[in-house]
Amino acid sequence: MKSRPDTEECEHHPGHAVVQPNKSALLKRLNRIEGQTRGVAKMVEEDRYCVDVLTQISAIQSALDALALQLLANHTKGCVRSAIRSGKGEAAIDELMIVVKRFGR
Repeated sequence: MKSRPDTEECEHHPGHAVVQPNKSALLKRLNRIEGQTRGVAKMVEEDRYCVDVLTQISAIQSALDALALQLLANHTKGCVRSAIRSGKGEAAIDELMIVVKRFGR
């Protein structure tokens, strides 16, 4: 499969484009998060009650965490699985563990 100019290649499989299986759902989530973030900016601009602003920030963080977990699952089921099957599993697993550790903080 040839990669298109607007897609990234899988690091462990050069020449294979990374295609998110549920791209529209991910983009919908990102648009919602973007809207929430603009809402928080407006709340700060309007001098809204601190606890209300913090509550909205917490909601944004939760939404980002859920999005990240979905992307992590997609990566594991796609890129990592494919790398393991092709004999490049060690590097893919090492990379996966680095990413997982970032979210464990």
